Parts: sequence; structure tokens; C-alpha cells
Amino acid sequence: MLRQVLHRGLRTCFSRLGHFIASHPVFFASAPVLISILLGASFSRYQVEESVEHLLAPQHSLAKIERNLVNSLFPVNRSKHRLYSDLQTPGRYGRVIVTSFQKANMLDQHHTDLILKLHAAVTRIQVPRPGFNYTFAHICILNNDKTCIVDDIVHVLEELKNARATNRTNFAITYPITHLKDGRAVYNGHQLGGVTVHSKDRVKSAEAVQLTYYLQSINSLNDMVAERWESSFCDTVRLFQKSNSKVKMYPYTSSSLREDFQKTSRVSERYLVTSLILVVTMAILCCSMQDCVRSKPWLGLLGLVTITLATLTAAGIINLTGGKYNSTFLGVPFVMLGHGLYGTFEMLSSWRKTREDQHVKERTAAVYADSMLSFSLTTAMYLVTFGIGASPFTNIEAARIFCCNSCIAIFFNYLYVLSFYGSSLVFTGYIENNYQHSIFCRKVPKPEALQEKPAWYRFLLTARFSEDTTDGEEANTYESHLLVCFLKRYYCDWITNTYVKPFVVLFYLIYISFALMGYLQVSEGSDLSNIVATATQTIEYTTAQQKYFSNYSPVIGFYIYESIEYWNTSVQEDVLEYTKGFVRISWFESYLNYLRKLNVSTGLPKKNFTDMLRNSFLKAPQFSHFQEDIIFSKKYNDEVDVVASRMFLVAKTMETNREELYDLLETLRRLSVTSKVKFIVFNPSFVYMDRYASSLGAPLHNSCISALFLLFFSAFLVADSLINVWLTLTVVSVEFGVIGFMTLWKVELDCISVLCLIYGINYTIDNCAPLLSTFVLGKDFTRTKWVKNALEVHGVAILQSYLCYIVGLIPLAAVPSNLTCTLFRCLFLIAFVTFFHCFAILPVILTFLPPSKKKRKEKKNPENREEIECVEMVDIDSTRVVDQITTV
Repeated sequence: MLRQVLHRGLRTCFSRLGHFIASHPVFFASAPVLISILLGASFSRYQVEESVEHLLAPQHSLAKIERNLVNSLFPVNRSKHRLYSDLQTPGRYGRVIVTSFQKANMLDQHHTDLILKLHAAVTRIQVPRPGFNYTFAHICILNNDKTCIVDDIVHVLEELKNARATNRTNFAITYPITHLKDGRAVYNGHQLGGVTVHSKDRVKSAEAVQLTYYLQSINSLNDMVAERWESSFCDTVRLFQKSNSKVKMYPYTSSSLREDFQKTSRVSERYLVTSLILVVTMAILCCSMQDCVRSKPWLGLLGLVTITLATLTAAGIINLTGGKYNSTFLGVPFVMLGHGLYGTFEMLSSWRKTREDQHVKERTAAVYADSMLSFSLTTAMYLVTFGIGASPFTNIEAARIFCCNSCIAIFFNYLYVLSFYGSSLVFTGYIENNYQHSIFCRKVPKPEALQEKPAWYRFLLTARFSEDTTDGEEANTYESHLLVCFLKRYYCDWITNTYVKPFVVLFYLIYISFALMGYLQVSEGSDLSNIVATATQTIEYTTAQQKYFSNYSPVIGFYIYESIEYWNTSVQEDVLEYTKGFVRISWFESYLNYLRKLNVSTGLPKKNFTDMLRNSFLKAPQFSHFQEDIIFSKKYNDEVDVVASRMFLVAKTMETNREELYDLLETLRRLSVTSKVKFIVFNPSFVYMDRYASSLGAPLHNSCISALFLLFFSAFLVADSLINVWLTLTVVSVEFGVIGFMTLWKVELDCISVLCLIYGINYTIDNCAPLLSTFVLGKDFTRTKWVKNALEVHGVAILQSYLCYIVGLIPLAAVPSNLTCTLFRCLFLIAFVTFFHCFAILPVILTFLPPSKKKRKEKKNPENREEIECVEMVDIDSTRVVDQITTV
């Protein structure tokens, strides 16, 4: 009883709101426009987010804390000359991969000279500033001897060139560790690619060589110069390749990822304009019909204007509050398009059901009472799910900002639909009541006055007048609309046909099977190349990197950040006893075995200590190279104390196999927590990998929980709780299918796809809730009858919004960007699967599943049976008629 009272109360409130808006249409039409202009004007000076790490790396990451600790213990420049790696922080750098089209040996004389010539050209790059020209020597990271740190592969190539010049044959390059003439052992596993070896580790040929140039960025001026140097570096490499067409070079800098991420917005512009034109055209066509009075093309256009005003207002608010633009915002207009257009089309569908002889205010009140309740509930669902995504619980900043922007836009879209679009409906209602043309707004003449006009003139002014229709035809005035006619006369009867139902059920089982197959193969995508434009430096460099240099994982820093007595036997035994269970980490066992054997005084020379430690680590099969760096401090009695130490480890896990990297990171993390030795492991890539899975799934997980909670809570508010039961099952079926087919379509679970899945929950509720509500609340007749009725009442609005949504998505598929490709595939699957459920699955399943529609007749006891005696009636012709009635 409470549900019905609340339902009627809300309908009454919306009816009065509609009547009030119809009484003041000018104010409610102009106020949203003025607000949007005032707030949206600030977006003309929007700022672009510069930090990709800030957007896509988990905000509350243990790796960021570890990076701060590492930076406080060891200066950055002390690691660059040891190994190719971004060991602590990427900083500013320029990097280039040199290879050839014919898979030539890059270590032969010709290519060696070419690479050294390129190196010389890079070091001569100048960045002009007022009064001074900066070169690489001015902004490079310095070694301990105050010289620029240069990759060891350059020294290797120089020695190789000198050996050839002097006809020396005793110089050999070994892989992945080689020795220079000064006795230094250097690691070249990430500097030589496509290596072919003979005689164990002697390099026979290498298909690629990689050079890296590290730059300082200690202050704003230095950072600006370094950024310009990076740009000149890319230009120099391109010019060098033009003059050497037989080699292929892939330049990459610290700014490439950011620039290529934002490039998606620039390459999408003309495609988005095409999408807008297609949506406008389709919206106008969907609202048009042959009757020039009852056609509503302007309402289709004004529906898009409503969405645009809301999006512009949200963008202005975000900009005024200090928000910055990024390429993920490209998905916001499509979120608005799916929700906003359906709401406007639903209002237009309700308008068709009102009587034309009513006043416009009464018709508007009826429209608000009929459509605004469901639209309000679906808007509340959007606000809750995206609101949870915009909360501090979301650990990825890009997802949080997207949800925040969407939440604001949806809120204003709801207000503008109530005000701006509602007042637009009032104006077109007056035009219709006055029998004016829906486009040209001129009075339509009576049919007899059109007989003398040309055929094209009569076609443009075709209309049905109320005095020309009977009472029975009054309700069918809008049936000439193409979509209304299609649904009512053809589709509803076909989909509920007994012979069609088995095929639909079979098709649904096939759908579930393929969805399950894809669901079992879901993979997490933490590759940053998935969010950039396709024809960019990032994609080209990443492809070459994975092709030639993926045999070894990134260099992992193993940092012991406490002063422990390495030589204390009791400490060694305690550590060994505590870590007996970690037999899988053989490098750690080797380290502990070394501690057990080590029994020297505190005056241990550094060289002996590190040599023994290196030999211990290199026995581990998981690691190919080891470098050490130890911080010593002297006590007052000249004894040596180890403050902190670190080892650089190169794991033999392939860089392309992210599952191995995840497992390695998690295992090392568990060791660092449980071990008595206080150590951490770190590499800058861990900032993106660390807790990425949990951070990524949190917005979707929280949104699903909030959506289910809201559905459960609203079950006590809606007219029938069975509506929410069916709605929950439908949402689960759609989301399950979208995730499964998304995986089969090679879309990984990353930030963009998770945001689309959150939107998919709301999109499904948007389209399915009115259908289910009309069906469940129907009384008497049969299930089939109410399925047809639900499709006739709400099917047109769903079809109209679906057609506009699909034509708007099509241009997105052609954008040369991985981000928009993921966006298109996810949104298309959401729209298609939801449409499949609305027009196939639900209409069939609801015809043979509860709730039942026929009322059971009450059985009466035999003793309560009433019999009526024969009644004799005599008519004029003296014909006797006997009628005996028995009630049961």
C-alpha cells in the first residue's frame, strides 16, 4: 500500500512541476542557456594534464613510498652509469633504437661507424637560450669524475672500431656481460637486441642497438631546457634517418608518452564532428513523420542541444575548480548521449499518448507524470554509480576525474531536461495546437484549400485535422510514425510468436556460452601504449622494444635500508631460520648462504665484500646480472659501518610476459614484509604495476555494489519489487556478456574499459527499466499482451536513442588511437547487448516466466451454489422463452 501511495505522490509532484514549467516556458528555456554560457566560457582557457603517472598510476601505491625512500638513500646519478635502466625515476632522457630493414648486423664496420656518427650528432645538439646555447654536455647527468654519463655500449662500439683500425682480433663482445679494456664488466642486455651468439656467450651479430641519454631536471629552467633538447633530439634522429635510408630509427623521450596520450584529442576532432553531424541527422529523422503538424524534428535537435549545454556546464565547473583536461574525457559526450537522448525520446513518446484536445499545460503535466519518475530513478542510479567512482575510494586518478565530470554533467542534464527540453516541448505543443508547420511554423491550410496547389506543396503540408477524425481515430493520430507502425503492426507479433521463441532461447544460450568463454580469458591491461594514438613514437618504439629487447625484464633494485651486522653469525642464523619457507627465491637463498659463510671483522674492505656478494648472486638461475652499491660510514674509532646497500638485479623473465613480472613483484613484496632484513625492491615500472589490478577493479566493484544496493533499497519504493528483481538479473546478464565479448574482441581490462563497464550498468537500467515496469505493473490479460504493450509504449524511444547512439559511435571506430578503439568496442558492445536484451531476450522470457497476469477465479463450495429457477418470458408473438441460469 505504501508503494502505491508513494508512486502516486511522486507522479502528482512531477505533474505539478510540468504544469508550472508549462506556465513559465520562456524562463526555463533561457536560464539553462545563460548558465551554460557563463560557466562554459571558462573552458576556453582549459589546462591539459601533463603527468601521465598522476592519471594512470595508482594514487596510494607502495611503490611511490619506496621511490621516495630510494631517492633519499641513493642519488639518481650514481646508478645511470651502472646499468641501462630507469632505476629510480625516469627523469628527462632521450632514447633511440637503431636497426635496419634487412636485419643486418649492427656491429659490422658500416653500422658501427653510423651509430657513432649518430652519437656525435646527438651530443652536438644545441638548445638556444638568451645569452647561451645549451648542449648535451651542459645538461647531462654527471658521473663521479664530473663527466657525462654515456651508455657503455658506446664505449664498446668505440673499442670495437679501434680494434678493427689496428687489426686486433682479440677483442670480443660477450652477451649479456662484456668486458672493456679497463677491466670493467658492463651489462649490455638492454643495449643489444636480436643477438646471435656462438661459443657460449660471444656475440656473432646484433640486429638492434639502443642508446640512452640522461638529462638533468633539477630546477624549472633546467627542466625547460631539457624538454626542448628532447624535441631537438627527435628532430635530429629523423633528419639522420633521412640521410641514411637503409637503417630504421625509433626515437623516444620522457615526453613522448604524454604527448602521444594527448594526441588522441587532436586526431579525434574531425571524427567527432562527423559523429555530431550524423547524430543530429538521425535525431531529426527519428522525430519526424509525414504529418507536418505532429512531426517534431526540432525536438530531436533540441534534445542534442540539451545534452551539449549540460556537458559544457560540467566542463566549465571542472575548469573553474582547477581540473585539467585529458583524453579520457572523450568518453563523457557518449555517456551523456546514451542517457540524455533516451530521456528526451521518452518524453516525446509520452507526448504522443496525450489527447490533442487538451490544453498544452495539461498535456505537459501528463508527460512529466508519465516519464519523469523513471527518468529520475535512472538518473539517481547514474549519480550513485559514478559518484562512487568519483570518491576517494577510487585509486586511479583518471577514473576518478572521469566519474566526477560525468556525475556533474548527468546532474545538469537532468535539470536541463526538466527545464530547457520541457519548455521546448511546450513551445512545439503550442505550434501543434495552432496547426502550424513543425519546421516553418506557418499555418497549415485545410485540405480543400490545398487541392489547387502543386503536388510537392501538398506533400510538405500534409496533416490530419481533428475535425477530420472520428473518436476512434483520435488515439491513432501518431501511428503513421514509421517506428510506431513497425513495432505495433509487425515486430511485436513476430517476437512473441510461438515458433520464434525457441530460436531466441537457443540464441541466448549461445550468447551465454561465448560470454563465458571470454570471461574465463579476461586479462588486465597495464600497458600504457593502449591509451595513446596509433601512429606515434610510443607505439613504434614499444613495438621495437618488445621485438628486440624483451629477453630480460627491467632492472630491479634490491635495497637494504638498515644498518645490519652482516658479519654477525647470530643475525645470519636468525634470518636463515626465518626465511626457510622461501625456497623459490634462489637468489635470496644465495644471499643468505653467503651471509652464513661470511665471518670477517668490521674492517672488511669494500672490494672483498662486494666481490663475494656478486659471486653469490650470480649463482642464482633467475638472474643474469648483478651490480652493487653500498653506503659506508665511519664511526669515531675508524670502524666501518654499512648504512645501506643495494643490488641491481636483471631477472630472466621476458618483459612481454607481464604475468611473470606480476608474480615476481608479489613474491618479492611478500618477502620484504615478512623478512627480518629490512629491504625493498623497486623499479619505476612498479609504480604502474603495483596494486594495479585491485586499483583498477575498485571503481567497478564499488559501482556494482552501490547499484545493487540502490536496486534493493528502491524495491521498497517502486510499485512492485519484482521490477528490481528482473532489472538486477538483466544487468548481470548484460555485464557478463559485455565482459566476455570484450575479451574475445581483444580488449583488456584497463582504465577505459572499466569506466565503460560502469556506464554499461546504467545504460542497461536506462533502457530496460521502463519496459520491465510496464510489464510487471500490468493487470489482467496475458503475459504476451503486456509484453506487446510494453514494447509499443517504450520500444520507440529505445529504438530512437539506439539508432542515434550507434551512428554517433561509428566514426569513433576510425580514429587512429588505441584509446578510442577501446572506447568504441566497449560502448558498441554495451549498446548492442542491451538492445538484444530489450527487443529479444526480455520479450520472450517474460512471456513464460512470472509474474502471472490472469486472475484466478474463486472457487465456491457446492453448498454455496445458487440456482435460479426458470423464468418464463413471453414476447408479443406469444413465443415462450425459458432461461435457466446457474452460478458457480
